[in-house]
Amino acid sequence: MSLKKLAFTFLTPSCFKANKLIADQKSQTSKEISLRRLSLSDLSNSSVCTALSDLSNSLIGSNLHIFAHKELKKITQSFSKSNYLGEGGFGQVYKGFIDDKLRPGLEAQPVAVKVLDLDGKQGHREWLVAEVIVLGQLKHPNLVNLIGYCCEDDHRLLVYEYMERGNLDHHLFKRYGGTLPWLTRIKIAIGAAKGLSCLHEEEKPVIYRDFKTSNILLDLDYTAKLSDFGLAIDGPEGDETHISTHVMGTHGYAAPEYVKTGHLTAMSDVYGFGVVLLELLTGRRSVDESRHGREQNLVEWSKPFLKDTHKLDSVMDPRLEGQYSTEGARKAAALAHQCLNYNPKCRPTMSSVVKTLEPLMDLTNDIPIGPFVYVVPTEEEKKVSVHRVEREGQAEWEVVKNESKGEEKVVETRAKGRHRRRKGHRYRNRIKSLRSSTVYSDTALYRILGTDLYSPK
Repeated sequence: MSLKKLAFTFLTPSCFKANKLIADQKSQTSKEISLRRLSLSDLSNSSVCTALSDLSNSLIGSNLHIFAHKELKKITQSFSKSNYLGEGGFGQVYKGFIDDKLRPGLEAQPVAVKVLDLDGKQGHREWLVAEVIVLGQLKHPNLVNLIGYCCEDDHRLLVYEYMERGNLDHHLFKRYGGTLPWLTRIKIAIGAAKGLSCLHEEEKPVIYRDFKTSNILLDLDYTAKLSDFGLAIDGPEGDETHISTHVMGTHGYAAPEYVKTGHLTAMSDVYGFGVVLLELLTGRRSVDESRHGREQNLVEWSKPFLKDTHKLDSVMDPRLEGQYSTEGARKAAALAHQCLNYNPKCRPTMSSVVKTLEPLMDLTNDIPIGPFVYVVPTEEEKKVSVHRVEREGQAEWEVVKNESKGEEKVVETRAKGRHRRRKGHRYRNRIKSLRSSTVYSDTALYRILGTDLYSPK
């Protein structure tokens, strides 16, 4: 990312105004554009849009598209309910599809369109600062790609790349199917850590301030990308140790020193990462009021177990059913404990977090192989098959076949005259469910095929 990033302080927190762009011949030669501070004390919304247009043109290499509202209305089918994806922190999100005829140079692709709620807690000024300036300048595999925006009359919309698998919160806490495998969880943690590291290590660092599972989006390959930069803010520079600001964010993820003092640093994001890493390990929410006592707060409940290898298994997500690397879990838990240190100076940087997590993808030798388990019966064991039969006007019977003795007998299972199932309905064999010894066969595939599906990109 060679692009020089504009600081949020180029825009006042209260308002914006389009002033002259000051550029001499030297800056034009090097393609560096300086912006005077934009102020909006007395300007209308249309002037904000003018500032947006000037700003997007000044972000060299950003390739941001300015959409008309009617274009976004068309690609989302008038923001129909069938295209509704959900509601983020600052507005509703709809799925749309851009065809190759909509805009020259813009490839056909599905997109996510966020409709900003101007009556919400985030106005268009903060939206302009946080979303467009950050995502308009920073391009990284672990930051969601901002394709463009609409600033027309009272309409404020953002257009992002579409993330096929939704957010991490859904997969961890709301999904009814199989749970996320161990290696996939580690891959997601690595991707999210790389996204934060990108923000923190810029020439002008950015503090994300709202790191949580619902803001981590996943593509088809489970590559994690950070989204929703509505609360992002410039970090301290030079001799500054912190910045002071109003406490904002999500309960359960905010660092304790930030909550108490309003002092914000990059280490505040590291704390939030530690909470999400705990959620990946335990399968529990950061705050769950349905639980009792200390278990309502994930950090307070789990912290004593994180450095005790003998107790760690008791806090691991039971849905994993033991299908994880013991060594990998131990190292991930120790890292989470370090990220959650009460003293922010003792927390690791996000680049250090990435270096700690990446080797965990190779720790597969101690993961039990599954899920296919077949127990070969001994000759002495009896193999009995049960078939349910329903005859017209007769009772229901079970035909029990004892293959070891070559015998077969019929046993009546219900009396005549009782209500029979409708014609065409069959009884299913009742098979005693055996607890699976795995969640997915990702470990076996990873070893045998050497697939890179779960390898961080």
